[in-house]
Amino acid sequence: MSANPEVTAWRPPVAGLAEVFHAHFPDHAYPMHTHDAWTLLLIDDGAVRFALDRQEHGAIRPLVTLLPPHVPHDGRSATPHGFRKRVLYLDTTVLDAALAGRAADHPALPDPLLRRRVHQLHETLTRRTEPLEAESRLSLITTRLAHHLSRTEPVTRRDRPLAKRLRGLLDANVRSGLTLASAAAVLGANPAHLVRTFSREYGIAPHQYLTGRRVDLARRLLLAGVPAAEAATAAGFYDQSHLTRHFKRLVGVPPGRFAR
Repeated sequence: MSANPEVTAWRPPVAGLAEVFHAHFPDHAYPMHTHDAWTLLLIDDGAVRFALDRQEHGAIRPLVTLLPPHVPHDGRSATPHGFRKRVLYLDTTVLDAALAGRAADHPALPDPLLRRRVHQLHETLTRRTEPLEAESRLSLITTRLAHHLSRTEPVTRRDRPLAKRLRGLLDANVRSGLTLASAAAVLGANPAHLVRTFSREYGIAPHQYLTGRRVDLARRLLLAGVPAAEAATAAGFYDQSHLTRHFKRLVGVPPGRFAR
């Protein structure tokens, strides 16, 4: 008897992401079908063979696979034990529609850095965390995808004033947080350029900087005698467990032990 499939799917509150889909299929075969979104696929176990635009392709663990919207494709396991995959369905707004033809011709992307970034975004989305982190990671991913599909080098330049302005914006919103889109709108900058500029200038991603500021604020509250649960929400974390995860990673001990 075949093992049962395992499927988890959800729609995260992140602009540009239509759906997250994790699945293990022991013997499932997809018929020919289309999606109205870009399909960004990681294979974690096994391998998949698929036809896309009447051409045969394969998806394996080292590769990132990108399928364009509205282009028919199927899919079946290339191994006897099935396959395990993680998929991000990206809104059509995140990539230029003119790049769809290139993606249909070359859906397999042998890019270890891109695969690592997609994996990190999946990990971010699996846990409840600051939306800015997911938005930042997605922005870097879509920029790299566009680079692959257009075969042009992304523009990189130092912009210290912009990085400093973003830091000021983060400092002013430690408790409330902010989205990457809202920061980009306030600063009049491209979201991906914002993330790259800040990371180059300060050696840390914007979401990591914001988390550090929140941990610092929580430390001050804890030392002032505020209970950990109250300190967590007052510092901008979702709850005490959210604070504990980041606090222990940055400080080395849980909040309760730190306070004692």
